[in-house]
Amino acid sequence: MQSCRKCPDAVARITGGAEAPQLSGCVEFYQENGYVLVVAIISGLPRESETGFFGFHIHQGRDCSGAGFSGTGSHYNPAERAHPEHAGDLPPLLECRGRAYLSFRTDRFSVNDIIGRTVVIHSDPDDFHTQPAGNAGKKIACGVIRKRV
Repeated sequence: MQSCRKCPDAVARITGGAEAPQLSGCVEFYQENGYVLVVAIISGLPRESETGFFGFHIHQGRDCSGAGFSGTGSHYNPAERAHPEHAGDLPPLLECRGRAYLSFRTDRFSVNDIIGRTVVIHSDPDDFHTQPAGNAGKKIACGVIRKRV
């Protein structure tokens, strides 16, 4: 696996908001042959979640400003597809003892497509059904995707 021997092509440093100030972590993006490997390491997730799952998406907005991270806008969806087929719809995070680790690959975007966009963690699980964004609750953490130099 080539990505184990190289630095990520982009990184989002995750910071919790007022709903979860202890939340932090990083999401790394590795451009591979025809897909992107995404690796998320998150700590400080609220443990009072009923399911332990948290919505996890790439949003169109380019900053984490505003009340409730309003600067992130809606899901990244350049092909204007219905949810959960947005390019920015990612698998949910599963909390265990306040932490989550997630690794997967996708061909829905390239690293260059998402540079400058935002990664958002939501308070509730994505239901993979409700339009337009899965009824995933409040935005509790955010990070801007930056090219690694």
